[in-house]
Order: sequence, then structure tokens, then C-alpha cells
Amino acid sequence: MADVELDVEQEVRLPVDGATLIGDLGIPAGSRAVVLFAHGSGSSRHSRRNRAVARVLRESGLATLLIDLLTRREEAEDAETGHLRFDIALLARRLIAVTEWLHEEPSTERLPVGYFGASTGGGAALVAAAERPEVFAVVSRGGRADLAGPALPRVKAPTLLIVGGDDVPVIAMNREAMAQMRTEVRLVIIPGATHLFEEPGALEKVAELAAHWFEDHLPASAPSA
Repeated sequence: MADVELDVEQEVRLPVDGATLIGDLGIPAGSRAVVLFAHGSGSSRHSRRNRAVARVLRESGLATLLIDLLTRREEAEDAETGHLRFDIALLARRLIAVTEWLHEEPSTERLPVGYFGASTGGGAALVAAAERPEVFAVVSRGGRADLAGPALPRVKAPTLLIVGGDDVPVIAMNREAMAQMRTEVRLVIIPGATHLFEEPGALEKVAELAAHWFEDHLPASAPSA
């Protein structure tokens, strides 16, 4: 697969768990790492918020893969029942499978992998990171880190938890999760922001914090794509 320009993404299809997952892979020239996005409940790779963050990461020299961890049929089923969005084990298992694909795909095989999780995707990202210790960093936006449960003490990747100042229940959940973690972990609360970070400047702050976190924790010998 050839490298793509800064804001040009290429659709990829991955067979996982007997299903086909669809994602958008963007690899700017000279990429030093690839960030895999784990979307939250009721969201998808088309999320305006995650795509805005991904664009900033690519401007910082990081490749991005935004992928739907549920198929369209599963998403339709979940819209009615809500039982899959909190199936953290399923989401984490698929995230791990996508990570393995990134290590095998010629255009990304030499790039360190980081995770960006949102909402329930934050919990899935931490569970997957506990199973894949080579993941170099995790960023969670409004994430349910608490849903990672017993996996939290096993996470080795430096983790940044970003929560809106008005998202009071999620602040408490992230603080409880932090108390169980044994790695480098930081909680940043953005004043005045709600769960979706729709307030002016809130999402831009998330993207800035995420880019700096990934850059600061890149392996010293991170190669170019």
C-alpha cells in the first residue's frame, strides 16, 4: 500500500471475528507512528470529533487509522439493544486484531502503535493496551477508563485521560481508574467542556493535548514510513 498525502485517507477492509471491519488509513510522508482510534458508543469512523483530532495528528507527522469496530449490521442491532457498545471484551479483541494487522501491513509494519479512545472506546483501548505492551501511548477523550476494570493495573503504556470539566460523572470514573493504574497516567480536565467537547475551543484543546502526548512518548528510534 503506497503512502498517502497529509489529508488523503485510504479505505481498508480487515477480516476479524468472521466479520469485515472498515477503516480509513492516513499516512503522511515521514510518519513516526500510527494512532489507532477506538470510537465510542453510537459513533463511527465518520465522527466529526475524532476526524478533527486525526487531522491534527497527521499534521504532527503521525499516521492515523479510524476504524469501525462494529459492522453495519452490528451497529444497527446495537442501536436497538445497546448490548454491544458496552461489550468491552469484544471491542478490545477487535482492537488487538487491528493492531496485529498494522504490524503486518507493509506501509505501517515499522511504525509504533498508539491508541486514541473515546467514550467506551477509551475502556477498550486500555484493555487492548494491557494485552499489547508494545503500544507506546494511550489517549482517552471523555473515555470510560473504569470499564477496563481488572486490566487497569496491567497497562504499561503512558496514558492521558482528557475529560470535560462539566462531565462530572466521567471525571469521577477516571479518577477511580487512575487509582488502579501503575503506569504513567495524567488526568487533564478541560474547564467548561461537556462530554462531547462541543464548546468553542474544547476539541482543539483535545487535539493539541493528544498530539503532544503521542509525540512526547514516541520510542526514541521511531522510524519513518
